[in-house]
Amino acid sequence: MRIGELARRTGASARSLRHYEQAGLIASDRAANGYRVYGEGAVVRVANIRHLLDAGLTLDDVAAFRSCLDGDLPSVRPSPRGLEIARERLAVLDARIAAQTAARDRLASALAALRAGDATAPGMS
Repeated sequence: MRIGELARRTGASARSLRHYEQAGLIASDRAANGYRVYGEGAVVRVANIRHLLDAGLTLDDVAAFRSCLDGDLPSVRPSPRGLEIARERLAVLDARIAAQTAARDRLASALAALRAGDATAPGMS
């Protein structure tokens, strides 16, 4: 199947599919006209890649799962390495959330001070 068909069947954009291929997560052959041609197995592989990305992993994280991207990934218990990667990514996400929450709280405080008539609210002058 060509890239447009794979995109339609998986919900991934053609740009994402090219990116996955560049990262070595999927492979294609080239037709005589130069178009990418993917095998049927690419549908499952892309679905699994998207499942992992949707769970918060990065493309680099997903690369560690190359050996199991062709199976029923969502229903299989993760390997010890997979759990380690997920825990590391969760820690990064928690840190980002904490930083964003702190920034939000500072902005909310500054806006509240302005509403209360305090023209010297920090960071808002």
